[in-house]
Amino acid sequence: MDSLQGKLLVSSPALVDPNFRKTVVLIAHHDEEGAMGLVLSRPSDVPASEAVPSLEGLPGGSDPVFVGGPVQPEAFMALAEFDDVDEAAAPIFGQLGFISAGDEPVALAIRRLRLFAGYAGWGPGQLEAELEEPSWIVVSAETDDAFADDPDELWRTVLHRKGGPFSIMENMPFDPGLN
Repeated sequence: MDSLQGKLLVSSPALVDPNFRKTVVLIAHHDEEGAMGLVLSRPSDVPASEAVPSLEGLPGGSDPVFVGGPVQPEAFMALAEFDDVDEAAAPIFGQLGFISAGDEPVALAIRRLRLFAGYAGWGPGQLEAELEEPSWIVVSAETDDAFADDPDELWRTVLHRKGGPFSIMENMPFDPGLN
């Protein structure tokens, strides 16, 4: 099995599940036991520092909490770009990793962070089965994807970057049947 950790899953137009329609998911962990990821393209209206006061004043603390997925929506996960990724509780790729719940965020050398409520999860073999269907498009992740200034445009941006026939999808309306 090839791990997809550090890759993006871009929902294809064939994926109609409302939790994942026109989303970009960063795979944070993937092995034989299953996979875990964060939806990068669903900001909420709640500021991160309001949900977790210890994030006040940190880079990204005033950004919104993102809806990371339908699993455990009451659980917060802080994704950060670290100066030294060895400080991360769980590194993902490059300088990107998770802040441990026990860490004092102000004591860490982080460049930016994003707070997520919930996550996307797949049991053993489930993600591999979905990849056999036309549900997901796998794209290499870039650190900036996790901190996109315009998360509503991230789906289009990543498809454009993938290029070829995928760039045709970037301008597809939310419901092609309405054309």
